[in-house]
Amino acid sequence: MRRSEFQRAVDDEFGEAYGAVLIGDLVLTGLGDQTAQAALDAGFPAGDVWRALCETAGVPAERRYGVGRRVPRQS
Repeated sequence: MRRSEFQRAVDDEFGEAYGAVLIGDLVLTGLGDQTAQAALDAGFPAGDVWRALCETAGVPAERRYGVGRRVPRQS
């Protein structure tokens, strides 16, 4: 997962405003008790941060995989 895909996934799942709050404030115990933003800044892969954010925020498993990717254009 690229960082842009991470951001798109967060926005789609939580909305832009609430997603920004979660990224900056929610402590992810699975990533060393830091926020998603701190984990990304520390170099954790965006996919790992996304999975930890989903786990902590209670996102159902069926909404965790493949999100953040753009829908391919139709010819």
